[in-house]
Amino acid sequence: MSTQTVERMAVEVDGEGTPVVMVHGLGGTSNTFTPQMGLFRSGYRVIRPDLPGSGRSPHSGELSISGFVATLAKACRVLGVDKAHFVGHSLGTIICQHLAVEHPSLVRSLSLFGPISEPPDPARKGLRDRAAKARAEGMADIADAIVQAATSGETKEHNPLAVALVREMVMRQPANGYAATCEALAGASAADVTRIRCPVLLATGDEDGVAPASGARAIGEKMEKARTKILNRCGHWATFEKVEDSNRELRDFMASVRTA
Repeated sequence: MSTQTVERMAVEVDGEGTPVVMVHGLGGTSNTFTPQMGLFRSGYRVIRPDLPGSGRSPHSGELSISGFVATLAKACRVLGVDKAHFVGHSLGTIICQHLAVEHPSLVRSLSLFGPISEPPDPARKGLRDRAAKARAEGMADIADAIVQAATSGETKEHNPLAVALVREMVMRQPANGYAATCEALAGASAADVTRIRCPVLLATGDEDGVAPASGARAIGEKMEKARTKILNRCGHWATFEKVEDSNRELRDFMASVRTA
């Protein structure tokens, strides 16, 4: 494994072979997908950036979905990636959808965990309020609120490691970068997913209030080659909350893409 700086992003690069680019969501980092790395031990080159404003990657000025898409596309060119499987979580799923529409030749497949198309209007205001809170008060209270609201009852009761990972990841975000990312998500618009022709996996939890099952199914119905999977007793942080289930769905989907 190596950590590189590409387009001002800290990027983890592991392995050799078919490229897989993994795009985290709001409050996440490259570590969002650490529980999935065992699936790609052989035959894959896995690229995991910390998006601008998140984790170890600095930002300046405003952030936006279009900016994230452009930065990822440039990073792929710098790294010599001309076609890749993309895996996204939450905000990362919006970025991946836009990337597939704007750069279709770059995207071999999409695996979207906690998929959303755009925030509903009430959530947009909530994101802007959260941005103001992060700048004024820091991340500790926000991290605790996200653990309570965005993980399942089973996770909170029986999976303390997942709770700790979500809380620590969010709590350690740079407050200004997190705030700017909240504002980018608040301003997001839906991609025209009817134009996405590659195979797509949509996976969400049955207790995911951010990306509910009904929303994931609605996104999938607009796509030509989508499959939707609902993970039982799971909230919004599926890659931590339901590692085995998430890995099974991702493994089976990647196998189907290879043989298609």
